[in-house]
Amino acid sequence: MTGLAWLLPGAPLLAALIGFFLPPAARRPAALVGSLGALIALGCAVALLLRDPVAAHVKLASFGALDVTLGVSVTAIAAVVAVAVGVVALAVQVYSAAYLHDDTNYAPYAAQISLFTAAMLTVVVADDLLVLLVGWEVMGACSYLLIAHDRSLPEAPAAAVKAFLVTRVGDVGFLLGIAVLAVNAKTLDIGKVLAHHYSPGVLTAATLLLLAGVFGKSAQFPFHSWLPDAMAGPTPISALIHAATMVAAGVYVVARLYPLFGASHTAMAVLAVAAAITMLWGACCAMAATDIKKVLAWSTVSQLGYMTGALAAGSPPAALFHLLSHAGFKALLFLCAGAVIHATGSNRIDDAGGLRTRMPVTFWTMTIGLAALVGLPPVSGFWSKENVLVQAEHAEGWQGRLIFIAGMVTVALTAWYSTRLWLRTFFGHYRGEAAKPHDPPALMRGPLLVLAVPAALFGLLALGNWLGHRLGGDLLDLNKMTLVALFLTGIGAVAASAGASHSDPARFLGPLRPLFANAFYFDTVQDYVVVKPVRALARAIGFLDARVVDGAVEGTGTGSNRIGALVNRLNAPGLPRYATAALAGVLLIAVAALATEVLR
Repeated sequence: MTGLAWLLPGAPLLAALIGFFLPPAARRPAALVGSLGALIALGCAVALLLRDPVAAHVKLASFGALDVTLGVSVTAIAAVVAVAVGVVALAVQVYSAAYLHDDTNYAPYAAQISLFTAAMLTVVVADDLLVLLVGWEVMGACSYLLIAHDRSLPEAPAAAVKAFLVTRVGDVGFLLGIAVLAVNAKTLDIGKVLAHHYSPGVLTAATLLLLAGVFGKSAQFPFHSWLPDAMAGPTPISALIHAATMVAAGVYVVARLYPLFGASHTAMAVLAVAAAITMLWGACCAMAATDIKKVLAWSTVSQLGYMTGALAAGSPPAALFHLLSHAGFKALLFLCAGAVIHATGSNRIDDAGGLRTRMPVTFWTMTIGLAALVGLPPVSGFWSKENVLVQAEHAEGWQGRLIFIAGMVTVALTAWYSTRLWLRTFFGHYRGEAAKPHDPPALMRGPLLVLAVPAALFGLLALGNWLGHRLGGDLLDLNKMTLVALFLTGIGAVAASAGASHSDPARFLGPLRPLFANAFYFDTVQDYVVVKPVRALARAIGFLDARVVDGAVEGTGTGSNRIGALVNRLNAPGLPRYATAALAGVLLIAVAALATEVLR
């Protein structure tokens, strides 16, 4: 079992190393190596899930009193999350082989997916904060490369840079938070860090710093704007980032370090406010989005708000349950969106329509995914989302009430934009230009059918509390508020269905439509408040450096050269002038001597 624990992140890491040495255009070998690495990791995760927790450590180095260890700790929670990561990574590797069949740079792409998978699994099983940080940062670097993979799209490099910079800002806080914990606990071992007693001030500072990194990775307000722009990357990468890997990492880390966060009232308050804003913000923006991937991206932002909301309400098991449920149905939805885009040649919802009979496999699998997103019984999203709402209702303090109210409103909004997407894509008449849209080839169709199973049935694992036992809590605690949530779901679905197959129900949003479509003009405000001042400061510093600092240094040298040249001119006359001066001097001396003798 210890060997399997090391192999869990090791297999995709080895696949990445092999992939980087393959010729760039070697699609089949690269796809095979990448898929094999993900499959081995998935097999290890399943085997570890069925066994007792496993831990192993290897000391790497010592820095004074701090020991850095390369350690793995595969608990029941880690194993369940690792299974979700393995399933999504394998589906993305297989799907990509067909989706990017003409890509001449496929081998680095597949290798980057493997490295991304290895990094996420490192975060999941790391037993040392420094090793966790390494996996955390490698994910960020891989996300930059994968989002910018298609350099022919003008928006891809900009989106990659934005994702990298926004998450890096948060990661500065994350690094400082780890430093604060390590300095006070005198260790980087996660178990010892959790067991150490901290003063209230140190605990608040450390948890708030860590939350900065969590908000960046998990796209929480105000670090959320990078996630919809990341849709410039290939659709399989959207599925990978939005499902069980990068955006889930922040939620998982908070759950892993929850004893620290739960002991800080300030951190929990910040988490609750950010979660409420995030879930409502994402849902509103999804209502007016016209790009099928942007709708799903904003829905991811909203659903991440549910996860952090569950954490703020004091229920890490509910947060992890929704994380796992979301991983299945959101990966399915993005891959279904990729099938629609592949068939119609367009990301726009207005270029779809009438695909129900033309793409039956895509229709039924995406229907399951959207039902899970909405939270219709008995699919997975119903169990996990309702569990979050119930936990928020039972939570003590204003944080629980805030999450509950925001979550209930978001239920109706989610039903609205999901119904709109479903009807506008699959019903009515076909509005696109592609001649004959059809279901994708087998390599793309297979992952849809596989992911449809957990999207439909995963929530049933809560029955009998099998999953709850592994996540550390009771996950089957539905009550009368569940009926209220279903009633709100129905209201949202009915409101969106009025003529949706023939015209966009977003027209009913009125003056709110441009506000939602432009994400409350957050990027515009950020541009004026942050981007332009920073660029102005950079130009000022550049001018100061070039004209003042460099000018002073260069001016000193130039001045010295000029003074030297002047002295050189004064001291370097021609030979006749030297002779004339010497003779004049002799003559003056002679005249002076003669005058002296005469005067005597």
